Amino acid sequence: MSLEDAPQEIKLAVDLIYLLESNDIDPAMALRALAIVEQDLRRKLPDPPAGDPT
Repeated sequence: MSLEDAPQEIKLAVDLIYLLESNDIDPAMALRALAIVEQDLRRKLPDPPAGDPT
């Protein structure tokens, strides 16, 4: 499978990895920053229906 045919989340992940590596970002710092990004994005998701285990 080529990157052109890959799912959007794979393309985004590749772009983010390239951005971090090309800017010589420390991997530990990148993970801490990504945890903050994840928290922010999760707050923006709609609430799951009651009883949904996710």
